[in-house]
Amino acid sequence: MQVYLINPSDVAFGIGVITPRWLYVLAAATPSEFGDPRTVDETLEPFDFTQIQRGDVVGIGIHTLNALRGYEDGRKAREQGAYVVFGGIHATLYPEEAYELGGAHAVVKGDGDVVWGKVVADCANGGPQQLYEGGQIEPDQFLPARWDLLPPRGYMWASVQTVRGCPKHCSFCSVWRTDGQRPRQPVVDRVLEEIVALRRQGFRFITLADDNFYPVTLEDLKLAESRNQPQRLAELKAIRQERFELMDRLSRLPKDMCFFTQITMEAADDPEFLDAMCRAQIKGALVGVESVTPEGLKAVFKEFNSSGDDLVRRLRIFPQHGVHVLGSFIFGLSSDRPETFDTTVTVAQDAGIAFAQFVTLTPFPGTVDFLRWEKSMKNDPTRIAGYPLTRYWLIPRAVRPRLLLPHPEMSPEEIRQNTQGVWDRFYTLSSIWRRSRITPTLRSRLAFVLLSKLYRQMYAGTGLATDSARMSKAVDWASLVVKPLRRLFQSEPMPELQVPGPSSSLP
Repeated sequence: MQVYLINPSDVAFGIGVITPRWLYVLAAATPSEFGDPRTVDETLEPFDFTQIQRGDVVGIGIHTLNALRGYEDGRKAREQGAYVVFGGIHATLYPEEAYELGGAHAVVKGDGDVVWGKVVADCANGGPQQLYEGGQIEPDQFLPARWDLLPPRGYMWASVQTVRGCPKHCSFCSVWRTDGQRPRQPVVDRVLEEIVALRRQGFRFITLADDNFYPVTLEDLKLAESRNQPQRLAELKAIRQERFELMDRLSRLPKDMCFFTQITMEAADDPEFLDAMCRAQIKGALVGVESVTPEGLKAVFKEFNSSGDDLVRRLRIFPQHGVHVLGSFIFGLSSDRPETFDTTVTVAQDAGIAFAQFVTLTPFPGTVDFLRWEKSMKNDPTRIAGYPLTRYWLIPRAVRPRLLLPHPEMSPEEIRQNTQGVWDRFYTLSSIWRRSRITPTLRSRLAFVLLSKLYRQMYAGTGLATDSARMSKAVDWASLVVKPLRRLFQSEPMPELQVPGPSSSLP
């Protein structure tokens, strides 16, 4: 019996940008008596399903945007006689779809680190249960990924997770509903061991693929203190102390390493934390700006962010402490106006952010936005390819609407064109070259330029493409760029590298 783990994708680039961590965590969770599983990432190349034999086990992890491809993969695997098991955030929210459309024998809801071993064993012993509850496991149960199974020269960046869950409750995000609002941090030693294992293989650039690397703000501490909650205050301080311990130990890894993570704007008010990030070689962070207007921030439950001149000031704080920003902006909010697009470009440029992404408002399952939208569409009879708009991920890509939510002032095409225009203006070659000055060498400036162009092609060219020809062109261009980029980001392996020990000089 062979175990397969499949990351579905309609688009293959030949080389992946970031390792799909879940594949290699479930590989670690596969009981050794069943041999090494085969990891299949379709962002590298399409998979030949005729390799699957009757009685094999095929695990497919899906999120909303690759669910349709995942269901196609599931049906193909079942036709070959395999046991088909779905997991991932989308299968957790909609297990019935996996049975009805994906040929699933079983669905795993929640974390798979612990329960996956039982699923595989059940398949070997006559067949799986229909549903497994993985839940939200405790940090001491997190498994390190099987990075020894990575395909040679397959990826530019690696990925490690240092915390699951996010205490925020943004309306457009499902993390706090599916992964919980309680930060779950693994033991620092485990995180360091995994990072060192990756550097031994030659990975210098590693994404800390966390829901929120900054789970405790200074405001959280003040609030617990003002409310006279000593136990809560002690818990928050312990979480914060573990962050500092992790960063201290990261700082003693080879100096050619570079980490990237995701944090909230509130970190701008915490210079001690930003300085620790800089020492830890966390040189970049995705910061969810979302909107440049107070009305937009209120709409997405993110009023703790800033707008206007104060937003520019706070964003500038990050690079002043050595942490460069990938700003994330959302267009299509009901408060947006035609002038919002120009204002956003101006803010992004004035704030000196290194990278930016400009996405259109999409109601994802599990979010407050989706629940509100689904309720408002309850009596809408519209069907596309047989599916209601509120199940847009099941609509074939060729006929799927690019924008889903009506706007009080702008048409979907106007929003789409303006969003594309913002991408084009921010990522002109001259603008990219100016921003590349933040890097220290000509080699790194070249990497910055290529990465910027790749980022724009992958997330603007394919995400907002109006036809298959444009998407194909974007994919072809990206496929060419990833090869030299991988060589720029990789380094010589360091097989003798050891895990740095703890320090006694933490704040």
